[in-house]
Amino acid sequence: MRILLFTGKGGVGKTTVAAATAVRASRLGLRTVICSTDPAHSLSDVFSVPLGDAAAHVEPNLDGVQLDARRRLEESWGSVREYLVALLDWAGAGTVEAEELAVIPGLDEVFALADIKAFAESGQYDLVVVDCAPTAETLRLLSLPDVLGWYMQRVFPAQRNVTRAIRPLLARVVNMPLAGDGVFDAVREFYARLDGVRELLTDGSVTSARLVVNAERMVVAEARRTYTYLSLFGYHVDAVIANRLLPVEVVDPWFKGWKEIQAEQLDEIEAAFAPLPVLTADLASEELIGPDRLDAFAATLYPLAHPAERLSDTEPFRVDASGRDLVLSMHLPFTEKHEVELGRRNGELLVAVGPHRRAVVLPDSLARREVGAARLEGDRLLVDFVEV
Repeated sequence: MRILLFTGKGGVGKTTVAAATAVRASRLGLRTVICSTDPAHSLSDVFSVPLGDAAAHVEPNLDGVQLDARRRLEESWGSVREYLVALLDWAGAGTVEAEELAVIPGLDEVFALADIKAFAESGQYDLVVVDCAPTAETLRLLSLPDVLGWYMQRVFPAQRNVTRAIRPLLARVVNMPLAGDGVFDAVREFYARLDGVRELLTDGSVTSARLVVNAERMVVAEARRTYTYLSLFGYHVDAVIANRLLPVEVVDPWFKGWKEIQAEQLDEIEAAFAPLPVLTADLASEELIGPDRLDAFAATLYPLAHPAERLSDTEPFRVDASGRDLVLSMHLPFTEKHEVELGRRNGELLVAVGPHRRAVVLPDSLARREVGAARLEGDRLLVDFVEV
């Protein structure tokens, strides 16, 4: 089983690359499903096949689905939503406002994660290709297992116990709606849908993320940041895809400046992202619509490798021995010393890079030790753990 996540700045051709990869893999014999987590779905347009919320047949060995997170929200979040509506109505919000406020931003991404897991575990597919939303939404999507796991382990049990203790007392003195066991059970069931998602998506032998870029300075800068943040959360990036390069056949003087810029940026991509492989694709001479055109495009994109292969094996996290000390090594490419903040709380190492923060649960071998020192060496953050 393999999972491929395609992400990149909006407009770089991410959906086309993901769809082409799915077509190529399916025609090479892999039972493949491609799903879109982008609210602005365009898979149906690329395949010229109607797609909806359930997996639909595109061609032999290939299914497609455009996830309807709103419908899943209604199905799985119902009792919690009813409580929030009642609470907001009691607080003075109007009916319409209460209905809108009861839908918590980000829940749609949770359902996308649950569906990816379900496809991977169904036994029906050898490959799951994910056409992710643009970069910011993808980073939020892939950080959710960490954030929700921390909440459910640290906050949720105490919150439930406190509510149980004060519910009888408050019920006598106020008419404020109070969360019952049904609400907490719904939250627990909701979280259970994500059980194992993080382990699945951060297992490099199963899941790889691929960054789709154009050879433009702003796009490359965003891809660098994306690579950093994906590494922070433990995701394996195995390739960069430089898409829509002007082909050598284009010799019109009007394009000379653009070709020079693209050549300069392609050199920058290959140098900056090394040792990741950089796959290249020329700007197509026609719209890449339909499986046959997509397959031809993928054949040029993956000339030497199977599209589902793991193309790089850089490990985001590892623990090394250094004499009597243990060293936690985290891959943080394109990171400067001043951008990193570290903290220690019980059995967790708190790591912040720019706007993104992560609580890394330490294995027992490290949790029993004290942090001795930390430093950046190349593209890795090294944290020494010494014996007490």
